[in-house]
Amino acid sequence: MDKKIFVTRSAMPPYEEFVEKIKPLWDSHWLTNMGEYHRELEAKLAEFLEVPYLSLMTNGHMTLELTIQAMNFPEGSEVITTPFTFISTTHAIVRNGLVPVFCDIKNSDYTIDESKIENLITENTVAILPVHVYGNICNVEKIQSIAEKYGLKVIYDACHSFGEKYKGKGVGTFGDVSIFSFHATKVYNTVEGGAAAFQDKDLYEKLYNLKNFGIRGEEMVESVGANAKMNEMCAIMGLCNLPYVKDNIIKRKCIVDLYCKGLKAQKDIHLPHYKKEIDYCYSYFPILLSTEEQRNHIYQKLRDNNIYARKYFYPLTADAFCFGDKYKDCSLENARNISARVLVLPLYAELENGDVARIIETIIKYK
Repeated sequence: MDKKIFVTRSAMPPYEEFVEKIKPLWDSHWLTNMGEYHRELEAKLAEFLEVPYLSLMTNGHMTLELTIQAMNFPEGSEVITTPFTFISTTHAIVRNGLVPVFCDIKNSDYTIDESKIENLITENTVAILPVHVYGNICNVEKIQSIAEKYGLKVIYDACHSFGEKYKGKGVGTFGDVSIFSFHATKVYNTVEGGAAAFQDKDLYEKLYNLKNFGIRGEEMVESVGANAKMNEMCAIMGLCNLPYVKDNIIKRKCIVDLYCKGLKAQKDIHLPHYKKEIDYCYSYFPILLSTEEQRNHIYQKLRDNNIYARKYFYPLTADAFCFGDKYKDCSLENARNISARVLVLPLYAELENGDVARIIETIIKYK
């Protein structure tokens, strides 16, 4: 039987490097509460992402949820966002007592359709929350222009775009804040982790309080907060993984090139388009099939051959079971059409060329 090929595989540093790095913990016994390695990683990530301020947290979702909370929007306010994203994006809005207003996406790169945002703005709108889907960077110039015109905050979900640049600028520099996930499946991981990148120092202080119970001293609890601190083990994994990120991105690009070369002749398979002004991290490789039936057929045939692709994102967050029919009448023609036809293929730095060839052959055989 052929070996199993999963949609992703966690990047890990050499075992010896990690073991050597964690040894001092057996002397200090300092395992959490913003220790030495937490502070070191926070500083190094800010430098790597070319952002003035960065707040490190336990995972990407809590980073987004607490960032929205830190902005102190009135309950019931509206946030314009995309339904073509991981459910976490929508949950973070709803769990803050806010209302997601779903905007359709573009067929070209699956990011929010900036031309449709203004029609969704009401007197209750407080923010725009776009997503850089699959590492495709949103139209940041137009979105910023709209935000300034109407006095809105812009919160980017940048979980798919770690280390990317747009026209030479780090992706974390756009909008009021950008959220990153360092989950084990991401291009860069700390096992579990996340961070908010921003330019307003006041936001750093608010997030510090929110992720640490509002504690500012041994006898001072300044405000009500949660617990979203990254522990030292995860911080060390992040420190060990960070030097390998750029090489891993190069390897991922080589795999993407193999996919593009092997599938370009298949007229009924739409491949990603890569823009010259973006330095990609190649976080995902989505293909778009002609019909939902074809997508589902190939998905199953790949699984039958121990190849585990993913219908990512399906269903849309607006159509998730937990929301019932609440958003069924939203005008999301492009998003629903793409969601029904998209398939994300396996992609990780250590994926072997022979395995890529096997995936391509299987798709062509059964399409």
